Amino acid sequence: MLAIGWKVFGPDERLKAGTTPDEADKGDVPLNGWVMIDAENHVTVVMAKAEMGQGVHTGAAMILAEELGADWAQVRVVQAPVDAIYVNRENLPRNLPIRPDDHSPLATFEEDAMRGVARYIGSMVTGGSTSIIDLWAPMREAGASARAMLCEAAAKRWCVPVGQCQTKAGRVLHSSGCSATFGELVAEARKLKPPSSPKLKSATDFTLIGQGKNRIEARGKLDGSARFGIDVHVDDLLYASIEMCPTFGGTVKHIDTNKIVHQDGIHGFHLIRGYNGGAAGVAVIAENPFIAMRALCELPIEWNHGRARHLSSEGVRAKLLRALDSDEAGTRFYETGYADAVLKRAREVPDIHVLEATYGAPYLAHAALEPLNCTVQVKPDSAEIWVSTQVPMAARKAVSKVLGLREGQVHIHEQFLGGGFGRRLEVDFISQAAAIARHAQPKPVQTIWSRAQDTTHDFYRPACMARFRGAINARGRLIAWRSVSACQSISEQSLPRTFGTPHFLSWFTRDATMAEGGFDQPYECDNVLVTHHQVHLPVPVGYWRSVGHSHQAFFVESFIDEMATLANRDPIQFRLDMLRAHPRHARVLRTVAELSGWRASYRWKDRSGEYARGVAMHESFGSVVAQVAVVRKEGNGEEEDFRVTHVYCVIDCGLAINPNMVEQQMESGIVFGLSAALRQAITLRDGQVQQRYFSHFPLVGIDTCPDITVRVLDSELPEDRQPQGVGETATPPIAPAVANALFALFGRRFRELPLLAPPQVPDQEDTLCNLISTGYPPPSPLPMTPRCSGSSAARRS
Repeated sequence: MLAIGWKVFGPDERLKAGTTPDEADKGDVPLNGWVMIDAENHVTVVMAKAEMGQGVHTGAAMILAEELGADWAQVRVVQAPVDAIYVNRENLPRNLPIRPDDHSPLATFEEDAMRGVARYIGSMVTGGSTSIIDLWAPMREAGASARAMLCEAAAKRWCVPVGQCQTKAGRVLHSSGCSATFGELVAEARKLKPPSSPKLKSATDFTLIGQGKNRIEARGKLDGSARFGIDVHVDDLLYASIEMCPTFGGTVKHIDTNKIVHQDGIHGFHLIRGYNGGAAGVAVIAENPFIAMRALCELPIEWNHGRARHLSSEGVRAKLLRALDSDEAGTRFYETGYADAVLKRAREVPDIHVLEATYGAPYLAHAALEPLNCTVQVKPDSAEIWVSTQVPMAARKAVSKVLGLREGQVHIHEQFLGGGFGRRLEVDFISQAAAIARHAQPKPVQTIWSRAQDTTHDFYRPACMARFRGAINARGRLIAWRSVSACQSISEQSLPRTFGTPHFLSWFTRDATMAEGGFDQPYECDNVLVTHHQVHLPVPVGYWRSVGHSHQAFFVESFIDEMATLANRDPIQFRLDMLRAHPRHARVLRTVAELSGWRASYRWKDRSGEYARGVAMHESFGSVVAQVAVVRKEGNGEEEDFRVTHVYCVIDCGLAINPNMVEQQMESGIVFGLSAALRQAITLRDGQVQQRYFSHFPLVGIDTCPDITVRVLDSELPEDRQPQGVGETATPPIAPAVANALFALFGRRFRELPLLAPPQVPDQEDTLCNLISTGYPPPSPLPMTPRCSGSSAARRS
């Protein structure tokens, strides 16, 4: 077995791996691990990123296999262990408040410094649409190193110059006709020293990259062999259910277990404090999940509701508005020209039109289909963790702290994720599961959150509001633009609770996620000022798919569309006129116009109804995405009822490793963003989240999903172009594209999300506890995994 590591010098140095993957064969050589080749000619790629549906295992394996010259049919993947070599160097630098077109020495220095910080804090992360970006260099280096060693081994065997050997389809070939499989050469190759600077392939020689290969994990998901966190079952497994205080920051005041402590199948009740920003509560350990849930439903619990008990959605909105109205300058994220002076003077000039608009977006939950869960086995001197996580290194650190173990005594078994969207960047549920399992040691315990607990104890996408002012001159051009927004900081909360960074660091850094999507867009205007007010609220917030771009794109693209209307200009042409120095963005916009059949009249009727279309374009995570949404008027026309019937999407993501997966991610991001845009909102009353189930927080279902057409552009970036982010980039433009279409359809602006009224949450309903009180489900003695609580699709799209 041949194991090749990857190492360069400077801020991106990756040291020799100290551990081997769980699934590695017994004969594996424990070298630093990116690729392993066995005698049977299997190429095993060691995967440092979590697979949560985005296809990163396939994309990253394609990069390595390309450089290696492997036979794709023989490539497989194993999950990487927790090790410093696998730290994500690109996630933190991409969170800096630096515009994409800023290539100054200061910007470069700051990015390099953050790569060092990532290594220091153990940022082994799958997130920020940086997985392929981060793996592009090490995967190529690892594949090229292995190729060079195999060719050298073959050259020595055949007594020929090494430069005359090449790899293709899992074999080393020589022009003389000599040929050997990788497996036949592996014993000799592993004795050789890896080259310090292996030669990489030219892009013109790529045969795998750019091809639409099937997903490498697809077979396991089809035949059921793929294991998600909730599928884990080990010997003597117990189950835990948790009820946490419904009020932010609350604690348990009193529990009375006398009536149910002796029920069959119950192993104990335990008070659990809040870990890593999570909530305090009560856990029940039992023989199966239903016994645990039944016991919690019958358990009288009194809560200390804490200082947040008076918090409401109305109070949050009022505080955000006060921030917008504040005389304080706020944090300046971008400034060019003299926006304030031009806007002030513009009101006195007859031929200049000024518009002011205020936009808003609510808190949002992640709502992954697989509810949070974690299986832990605690022993006197070690712990085994089976979990779906985006941060295995931080998870190991958190568990070691809870259990009083050294990090090396905690072993993380990373599973497939049944959805992440940023929620599994947190470690609260993992620390909690470890604390619960400590009471049952040495038996393993699987803690499963109910859907209601998952929804009401999330780290939410921040609620945000923004106010824009813009001026259009007599020629219909945008001459000044000022925006101010207000919301909480995610980094201020997330970095200390997840990675243990000191709180005071947030005083010296600007959290780019608060204003990203607002200060970093390419539109060319001589006078622009973008500021932000950080607001402090007792609501836990976290990274949600596309983070600040998710709401700032709605604000910016809605505002741009309003300015186009004020100028009496076509929305696409208005944008193109502000992209003269940005041909990449202009090309994406022109392509989506062509793909959607955009024409001057973007409202029309046919036999099936009355339609309108809207457009939005947004750059995020290095990629440019433009979308056109088509909406149809529904009902009798007296109400503003509609359905999204079609979405056209075009993306330039640099080098597309696998265009099929890029298309899949565009479709996924559109459905995810459309669900949020239409009816999703997290609302607060008395310091508590009101939504509990998918009936309160509806997803776009198969019956309401629009047709989606995607085109992935071959980037016109230079020959040395690299892949850019994909997983989150389709989400930001969909809400403004639909909102702009609704203006064309109904003649009024939709400046608040969601675009439709969210479902009413009844005071009384058939909750899980109500069902259990009627005798369902029965307390089966068999271990089983409960289904998620009821799911319903949105009534209308």
